[in-house]
Amino acid sequence: MTSPPPQLTLCILSKLCLLGAIGYCAQMFMYIGIQFSSPSMASALTNLIPAFTFILARITRMEKLDLKSKSSQAKSIGTIISILGAFTVTFYQGPPLLLFTSNTSTSVHEVLPMSPSPNWVVGAFLLASGSLTIAVLFIIQAWIIKDYPAELMITLVGCMFSSILSTIVGLIVVRDPNMWKLTPDIELATIIFAAIFLVTFRNIVYTWVLRKKGPVFVTMFKPLGMVIALLMGIAFLGDSLYLGSVTGAFTIALGFYLVLWGKSEEEKAIEDCEIRSLNSPHNKLPLLQKKSMEG
Repeated sequence: MTSPPPQLTLCILSKLCLLGAIGYCAQMFMYIGIQFSSPSMASALTNLIPAFTFILARITRMEKLDLKSKSSQAKSIGTIISILGAFTVTFYQGPPLLLFTSNTSTSVHEVLPMSPSPNWVVGAFLLASGSLTIAVLFIIQAWIIKDYPAELMITLVGCMFSSILSTIVGLIVVRDPNMWKLTPDIELATIIFAAIFLVTFRNIVYTWVLRKKGPVFVTMFKPLGMVIALLMGIAFLGDSLYLGSVTGAFTIALGFYLVLWGKSEEEKAIEDCEIRSLNSPHNKLPLLQKKSMEG
């Protein structure tokens, strides 16, 4: 039988409302930033999320960093390598390895301008702010889950508060009632799919993994998502495969493996330390002898 969730106090509720507000701000930064720039720029700058999360986790002492230990070195180097691999996929194309003549998709190199306009600068700033806000969101979510380990309730309250904020702002900004009408087409199907998988299911999984592994581990899957999107684009959309994509994917996989290895070694070191403390001579003394020695 599963244990009931902890009691939802006013303090925890206020923290969950703060979590929902930060999530809403992150979405607004991203959407407005895409409007000023492009989805390609958003894909590039969201790769900063693991770096921002790693820095914030170190500042808040959620992540231990001892550059003398191999585990910390692996995590630091792996994070940097994954980010570099993600930027390689985004900005470097290279010669084609598999070329499909029916491919009509636009490359990021054709979308990004050589000399950024003022709108692109504003968009890049908003997207970078959104990435930083998402990193803050993960840190606060990890902080809340320690005091209130109930993934479903955290997701429910956070999403409800974000929906309330979105409704209030939408009613103020969008005055045209025709904009609120939904027709049973691909737009409605996209909204339903996003609500079920991109919001509910993803947030529950993120919260659960945050409680188990921490915020840095969660954000390390962001560059890996680019590799999955690349493979799906080739398989289902007929996208061409370029040398830059293969090089970036290999670099991301290498950095991802280094982070996983570092986390594994860190957990082994903690377990070994606990075992040594339990097997220490002081813990093996009889209870009466311990009391007499303490007395």
